[in-house]
Amino acid sequence: MTRQPSATVQLACELIGRRSVTPDDAGCQAVMAARLELLGFTVEHMRFGDVDNFWARRGEAGPVLCFAGHTDVVPPGPLELWESDPFEPTIRDGRLYGRGACDMKGSLAAMITATEGFLAVHPHHRGSIAFLITSDEEGPSINGTRKVVEALEARGEKIDYALVGEPSSHERLGDVVKNGRRGSLTAKLKVQGKQGHVAYPQLADNPVHRAAPALAALVAEQWDAGNAHFPPTSLQISNLNAGTGADNVIPDALTAIFNLRFSTEQTPEAIQERVHAILDEHGLDYRLDWHVSGLPFLTPAGELLDAGRSAIEAVTGIETEPSTVGGTSDGRFIAPTGAQVLELGPVNATIHKVNECVAVAELDQLAAVYAEVLRRLLT
Repeated sequence: MTRQPSATVQLACELIGRRSVTPDDAGCQAVMAARLELLGFTVEHMRFGDVDNFWARRGEAGPVLCFAGHTDVVPPGPLELWESDPFEPTIRDGRLYGRGACDMKGSLAAMITATEGFLAVHPHHRGSIAFLITSDEEGPSINGTRKVVEALEARGEKIDYALVGEPSSHERLGDVVKNGRRGSLTAKLKVQGKQGHVAYPQLADNPVHRAAPALAALVAEQWDAGNAHFPPTSLQISNLNAGTGADNVIPDALTAIFNLRFSTEQTPEAIQERVHAILDEHGLDYRLDWHVSGLPFLTPAGELLDAGRSAIEAVTGIETEPSTVGGTSDGRFIAPTGAQVLELGPVNATIHKVNECVAVAELDQLAAVYAEVLRRLLT
């Protein structure tokens, strides 16, 4: 006899079945909002540009515990490489397959069912429960969580605790939680030269030759030593382009894109000043455009981290490790408001990959962990 999937798994399947490639929500938020309205949440739909978002809240007092997440997913890639349709949720050998299974529709489903279960037992909980859901996390992240937080701040509505459903775990559910993230600073560098024939280099100015020592110096630079919570700042060159396509032409310009992931030991302004100094030392004719996509943040030991740790141990029996490694998340828009932010979600081994999947049992455990966090903070 085939066992009926749990409520969490069924909801995850319903969300995965919606082709919500960023920034298209494909109706996922309507499914979630309908469930929350039945629980007494007031749901406020907030559309900015082409991005759907919603803010839902149950309760008027503090503290406010907010579940934060995104319904959008990255494109599936080559369909022929998938063992099953990425938007037809499939359970095989105890694992749920589909785009977004662990990043992060499984977490969204667990948030909803955890809240349903918690309210069935604690209908008169203290404080408030909220949901901040966007469809712009995998995209440019301009009209999503950032804009919703700005709207909340403008009217004086504060989040005390934000539980973000990003897939934080490494080997098993709850072994790692993210209590902070590094900042991200991207630079687009254009080094100007002079085009010419390779046989007459004295009549040209090769920007590749000029830029190479400067780029090597940037890569070799020791920006800082990090600290107890963050690794040292890292610079990585992600794109490098020059040339006309011909093998006998010296190009007139070189373009390089590089990114720095930086800790609380640095500021974007300090990094920019050092980069300009290095480039100036090499006498380059250059233009540099900067983009800050997020500042570093850290949630130290406190109510939210303590509740997350205790909940994980109570449900899984393991001790979690707080970490700040990895990329950015929408937590970077919530933390500057003063909220404590914690990322807690499933194992991240298959995120953004072909055949993305999550263990079915893991989703049920995740819902139990979320419910336990609610209990510890709001009862």
